[in-house]
Amino acid sequence: MKNLSRLFFVLLLALSFNANAQDENNPWKVSIGANAVDLYPVGEDAPRGEFLDEYFNVNDHWNILPSLSTISVSRYIDAGFSLTAAGSINEIKKIGDLEVRDLSYYALDGTVSYSFMKLLKSKRVDPFLGIGGGYTWVDEIGAGTLNGSVGISYWFSDNIGITAQSAYKTAFEDYLVDHFQHSLGVSIKFGGKDTDSDGIYDQNDACPDVPGLEAFNGCPDSDNDGIEDAKDDCPNEAGLAEFNGCPDSDGDGVADNVDDCPTVAGLAALNGCPDADGDGVADNADDCPNEAGPSANKGCPWPDTDGDGVLDKDDKCPNEAGTVANNGCPEILPTAEVMEELNSYARTILFNSGKASFKSETDAVLKAMTAIFKEYPKANFSIEGHTDSDGAKSSNQILSERRANAVRDYLIANGINADRLSAKGFGEDYPIDTNKTRAGKANNRRVEVKLQK
Repeated sequence: MKNLSRLFFVLLLALSFNANAQDENNPWKVSIGANAVDLYPVGEDAPRGEFLDEYFNVNDHWNILPSLSTISVSRYIDAGFSLTAAGSINEIKKIGDLEVRDLSYYALDGTVSYSFMKLLKSKRVDPFLGIGGGYTWVDEIGAGTLNGSVGISYWFSDNIGITAQSAYKTAFEDYLVDHFQHSLGVSIKFGGKDTDSDGIYDQNDACPDVPGLEAFNGCPDSDNDGIEDAKDDCPNEAGLAEFNGCPDSDGDGVADNVDDCPTVAGLAALNGCPDADGDGVADNADDCPNEAGPSANKGCPWPDTDGDGVLDKDDKCPNEAGTVANNGCPEILPTAEVMEELNSYARTILFNSGKASFKSETDAVLKAMTAIFKEYPKANFSIEGHTDSDGAKSSNQILSERRANAVRDYLIANGINADRLSAKGFGEDYPIDTNKTRAGKANNRRVEVKLQK
């Protein structure tokens, strides 16, 4: 008997060693402990008592072997059912109140049990019922038995607990008394599968095919930034939680994975790129990064090649100065307003008295008129001279003609095509004011510009 106890102890050490790395859902369970046998006759006529008569009379009826005296191995099948094989030894010193010489007790049993743990939705308390059979020897007497059992396990951790069980064994032979056998022992679960060898078994491993960390239920954190790969937008590059695991190398508040300029601080609105000229076009897409311009022209200002104030993009005649009203093209004919402007200048042309030469202060007026003529390169004009009534009419006629031609000659000399200009004098024939006053005569001495159609 002493040698058998030592064997049980060695088995406990071996199984405990194997269980150290096991998972809570491992299909194998080993229980090792002590057992008590109660051979008090129950369930039959006198002198036997009622079925549970003196069931709890531990001192008088229970034969307890305090050393390691029982071992069982269980394999989970499915849906709460497990199959168990058990062996036990004991010493019988009393049968009820009757003391006997030391009798050896051996038993080998097999049981199918059902666990109520899942029905109770418990993670610690595990009650169960079982039914099975076995073979029991008391000294030299042996017989088969039909066994019914009830028990409960309490799991202190995921794979270690304590199990208490009570089994009633009814013998198939009359020479072996029906009896109770109780046991109490330590239970250990083991045998789970760990495909990726990360120490977390597949049933609880969210990533069973990839080695990972316990903190992430077996899933990896490749860049060690504290964010598991499945939730990390940059799993191979350490980053920040606020950017879902991606870094922000330039510190501009835009994560590198969505930053078009990850090494240069920029603006979130421009995907992390800078805008040196503040024109709303990112420098990396700006052909003129230091000069503000519209995005439609790649960040460069629109040119005005002919300098007419109409940008080339809107200028129908980009290489020829024109007017805004005519989309950058020269006006073909001047408007009435333009003709009024020309004549307002013409009426202020001052000639030396009795001559066709200009006074010096008239130079600015003639330059202004020349600029207007250049705006209408396809328009033809008539320059007309007029005088007051002083002097001979014939002299006035000649003077008006000479003065009209003087204006025409000035315009031609300053770039106006001669074919576009004609000159004519009308003398004193068409006054616009009275010739009886000095002011009226001044008004009549004039040059007029007419549009030739």
